[in-house]
Amino acid sequence: MTQPPYARIAAELRRRIQAGELAPGDRVPSTRAITQRWGVAMATATKALTALRHEGLVRAVPGVGTVVADTAPQARSASSTAEDPAVRTRVVRAAMALADAEGTAGLTMRRVAAELGIPTMSLYRHVANKEQLLALMVDAAFAGEPLPTRPPEGWRARLELSAAIQWRLYRAHPWLAAALNLSRPLLVPHGMRHIEWALAALDGLGLDADTRMHAAVTLFGYVRGQAIDTEPEARATRSSGITGEQWMDAQHDRMTALLAQGRLPHFASVADEVALSSTSLYEFGLTTLLDGLATRISMVKPTAQ
Repeated sequence: MTQPPYARIAAELRRRIQAGELAPGDRVPSTRAITQRWGVAMATATKALTALRHEGLVRAVPGVGTVVADTAPQARSASSTAEDPAVRTRVVRAAMALADAEGTAGLTMRRVAAELGIPTMSLYRHVANKEQLLALMVDAAFAGEPLPTRPPEGWRARLELSAAIQWRLYRAHPWLAAALNLSRPLLVPHGMRHIEWALAALDGLGLDADTRMHAAVTLFGYVRGQAIDTEPEARATRSSGITGEQWMDAQHDRMTALLAQGRLPHFASVADEVALSSTSLYEFGLTTLLDGLATRISMVKPTAQ
């Protein structure tokens, strides 16, 4: 059966994308260019591009046009998929530097390639797509500050050390917390070692396997949760030029007027006596979490420290 014109056009562009002739980030022909090349109406050209968007092969970029999506599948030969560990390390480091400076919103394979001064398509010899790149970045971040080979004495000191390392990593890499998802966890060996570390710290204390695993993952999730605002705060500071502390100072008069209404008496009674920060909230929550775990341990093994 003869394909309609829009389907034939979409098929040709799809072939070029999958063959790598059009790489992620490259512009695809505009509706006007399609009408001129294939001699079709504007509506037909629009329908062809819409079909490719629905397949996830292209996306619209304001001010640029329609480009190949970062996740578009690319055909690769056996030779083109050969990995060079040294090059992959350079790719990951370049991506991390970009994410540290600007966040992950604008992180694309094309941007990383530009930073390295290499063609975009050459990245796909070492990294399959942006999702794999992000997983490699997460693993490299955790590898950057490994857990010590000799743990401190006592389960609590061990968990405090693991949490402190995670907290530092989230502060050093603002994008890291948002890149993780406990519902669909990334299988990154260096990150998973923190779970292994926690499980080992809690071994031999009388806790069953279910409790130990829940405690280990809860601790990991707690630290991540406290750091989740790090990237939005960094983004807001970059865009506005105003730090979080400066923003809070600017709200002083408004907060004073709000509390003066008398509708929040308990809040008003402590507002001037307490200084909250991301670090103070992290430390308070960690202490409270570990105190609760200590109580649970004492119920099954009173002498555990």
